[in-house]
Amino acid sequence: MNQDSFEIQKPLTTSRKVLNLYKNNKILIISISFIIFFLFVIFNLYLSKKENENLIFANEYVQAKVYVENNERDKALKILNKLVLDSKSTYSVLAFFLILNENLIDDKEQLVKMFDHILNKNKFDTEIKNLIIFKKALFQSDFTNEEKLLSTLKPLINSESIWKPHALLLLGDYFVQRKEFLKAKEFYLQVLSIKNIDQEFYKTANSKLSLIKNE
Repeated sequence: MNQDSFEIQKPLTTSRKVLNLYKNNKILIISISFIIFFLFVIFNLYLSKKENENLIFANEYVQAKVYVENNERDKALKILNKLVLDSKSTYSVLAFFLILNENLIDDKEQLVKMFDHILNKNKFDTEIKNLIIFKKALFQSDFTNEEKLLSTLKPLINSESIWKPHALLLLGDYFVQRKEFLKAKEFYLQVLSIKNIDQEFYKTANSKLSLIKNE
């Protein structure tokens, strides 16, 4: 009989403990619940804002492309400049490369600064960032000096990036154009020293080394 009474009272005792815990910490529990609810609302508002921003950026980018197709270059450039400066990652990069591909800006130094802005102000996966660095160097290689080009490509040639052999070949070609064949040879040989890359890189580097020997 006593055992039965104990078993019946046990859940009641637990319930009372829970009730007492709530009563003693009522303000704290309500505060935490309010904070969680508030954070949930803020997070959803943030997602909604980002979605709306992306929609606006997408529409502006499409409008800029229409202006380019209609040869309204000034109108296109105004929108694209804004996207490069104001938007993040995707549309910033798309806008900049549209400027670059359509030759909407002639000032090469201004374009280099835009490359730097994109690289510094956006967050990219490592290899996407390395691709943009390589494209910057490729653009610079037609007019910049040796020091600046090496500085741009330093993050690639000092890494194990998939863009490292591309960077080394670019530097080799750069020095060939300047008839600095010993420097060119140094970078082509570095390509041959890399393990586990596509065989085409080895073939290209060997081919270019053969051409240097004939100079």
